Amino acid sequence: MNLIMQVLLKLSETLLTPSTLLLLSIIIFYFYNKNKKIILMQKMISGGSVNSAIELTLSQIVLGIIGGVIASILLGLLGIVFDANSSIILIFYISLILMVISPRYICFSYSGAILGMISIVIKLLNYFGVGFDGQTFLTVNVMYLMMFVGIMHIVEGILVMVDGDRGAIPVFTERDGKILGGYSFKRYWIMPISIFIVLSSNGVRLFNADIITDMPMWWPIIKAPSSVIFAGSLGISLLSLFGVIGYSSVTFTKSKREKAISSGVHILSFGILLTVVSQMARFDLIGEIIVVIFAPLAHEFMLRIQAMKEEKGTPKYVSNNQGLMILEISEESKFNEFGIRTGSTILDVNNEKFNSETELYNIIRENLYNADFNVMDQNGNLKKVKFRHKKGKRLGVVLVPKSVKKEEIVEINDVDFKEVLENINKEKKE
Repeated sequence: MNLIMQVLLKLSETLLTPSTLLLLSIIIFYFYNKNKKIILMQKMISGGSVNSAIELTLSQIVLGIIGGVIASILLGLLGIVFDANSSIILIFYISLILMVISPRYICFSYSGAILGMISIVIKLLNYFGVGFDGQTFLTVNVMYLMMFVGIMHIVEGILVMVDGDRGAIPVFTERDGKILGGYSFKRYWIMPISIFIVLSSNGVRLFNADIITDMPMWWPIIKAPSSVIFAGSLGISLLSLFGVIGYSSVTFTKSKREKAISSGVHILSFGILLTVVSQMARFDLIGEIIVVIFAPLAHEFMLRIQAMKEEKGTPKYVSNNQGLMILEISEESKFNEFGIRTGSTILDVNNEKFNSETELYNIIRENLYNADFNVMDQNGNLKKVKFRHKKGKRLGVVLVPKSVKKEEIVEINDVDFKEVLENINKEKKE
């Protein structure tokens, strides 16, 4: 319990320092601006917002901090410790460099593997008497490094399950001549974490922190082959770091909630598996090499499995001859007030069938904006929705079209939000 309290105390002290508060303010401002663009896209697509920018931003900060607390406690209890000279902080910088190459590589599986491989190469050079002093330059305990990556994925999986569905954007694709509705996800969380650092007598103290000497007898739970407490060490201290973890995906076979839970379970399972497999690093360089190669390959395999399930899965949002299916409903929509949910199908309006959203609005306009809908939910239950629609306003729903002209398609994959908004505006004007 004392160990957990020390971790929590270190995190709270770090969060309250002026430099950290400034950093958090910058990140909050960045997240808020990103979320405002998401809300703007939701409004342009559906005529209303599903979330608010403040809601999206607060969940990214608050849940990220909670995730950081969970990660720090797990790292502390397991006894994942790094030498002060190991440059573990480089994993964050490598992630940033990889993000510039491609956002999908921001994951710690890739940056951790690169840092681990650098450490292995330096150990080999040192073994053959070439290059650097392996005791003081860029060498990390590969087992603890990969356990760190595994724990981060466990927490990421939890965050995705809890919060990954917020801010999703409706998207469409074509398969077998049919238009499928789905969702695009992109979420980031700020995660402060505290890790234990061993201060050697010949090491360099790069941060100000109290040295911890009264560790529990049972600690660490998982011991590295090389002793955690090095001979001649000054002791152990806590170092707080900030990282950003992200989640992005697309689904056409699941609801927003189902996809977030499915992705979260896959990520969490990968984290647990990597934490277990990292124990192979106990077996000298061969074990370390296996683990370092396993991390990115297993991560790619996890993504490939999800992609295959998505490709072979049954589309969830497809309109048919009965009517048009509802893909999204904004908070301000009248359909929300009547308890209509996504996945329901609008069969007709004012007893007239329609094949597109344009035809739907024309029928409402012809009836002086009096709207009488017959709606069928996913279980086949029928419900009548009747209200007077306000002139000049949209219904606040996204309907899955039966067909889309090629010139009306707006691509969103790997495209900047600004470009997407410009394309949508262009389509609306035309």
